Amino acid sequence: MRTLVVLAALLAATPALAQPAPAPAQTKSPNAGKKVSLERVVAVVNDSIILQSELDARLLPVMAEAQQITDPAERRRRTAKLSSQVLDEMVNEELIVQAAEAAKVEVDSSEVQAAIDEIKQNNNLDDAQLAQALASQGFTMQGYRMDLRRQLLRLRAVNQLVAPKVQVTDEDVRARYDELARRSESVSAVYLSHILIKLPEHPSEQELAQAKEAATKAIDRVKAGESFADVAKAVSADQNVELGWFQRGSINPEWEQIVFSMEKGDVRGPVSGPQGLHVFYVSDVKASALKPFPEMKEQLRNELRRRELDKQTAVWVEELRKKAYIDIKQ
Repeated sequence: MRTLVVLAALLAATPALAQPAPAPAQTKSPNAGKKVSLERVVAVVNDSIILQSELDARLLPVMAEAQQITDPAERRRRTAKLSSQVLDEMVNEELIVQAAEAAKVEVDSSEVQAAIDEIKQNNNLDDAQLAQALASQGFTMQGYRMDLRRQLLRLRAVNQLVAPKVQVTDEDVRARYDELARRSESVSAVYLSHILIKLPEHPSEQELAQAKEAATKAIDRVKAGESFADVAKAVSADQNVELGWFQRGSINPEWEQIVFSMEKGDVRGPVSGPQGLHVFYVSDVKASALKPFPEMKEQLRNELRRRELDKQTAVWVEELRKKAYIDIKQ
């Protein structure tokens, strides 16, 4: 979505601001123009509220993938989990805004305008095109400005109130480099094969159970010593077994998390997909060629600072939650 693109541009353009958590550009201000009597309140955070419409807007970009899950029970479970996670993020964001305001952290209108100008420049948009992109998602420029201000406020609050506590030593940086040289994070690509157990668009519980059983039996056969190619030839609905080389960032994020945690010769599944259940097999891996330590030192230091900042921010937000009045109404 275009609004997601422009937010990404904003975050990339503000390296001096520490980011506590990604927030889609669709986020609206919890206190902006609420018709409380007409909309369902899903959460109360101290003296602020979060509406169902705000939660729905935040869920839109992440729900599409969940809707592709073929297992009805798993789809319901995943949808409920996503809804709970996103609402929890929105509560945390509101607490950060409240903490920022209490600490007199400020973002003025000129900074918001500067962010919008940079977004337009990075995405080759003029005022009319940006307004059109926002309108296509149901948002006004005024609402977008309010949203950007809140995002900048959260980022600045973390930068001012949490970042000074973060310390990364030279020893930490060297240890991270040595770890990268050993661990699977140095894997840049995997050679992937699969078995597809096809399912109809709306499978019955019996069809799903049978597919899971077929996938499990296929995995057992491979682990018992049969070649993956032979098992796939016998049971896969897709005879294009070898999918080829995949680099990080080139496949479904959930699948990437699975296959890039596998070692050469590993078999894993069943994994839900649009066509059915998959069994994945990694027959080869390519390791990243690490640059010499002096060339990577600052990059690794920044990475460790971001990680430590995330940890410190989580601790800080947890303290805010303990002191706050929070009522989740879902």
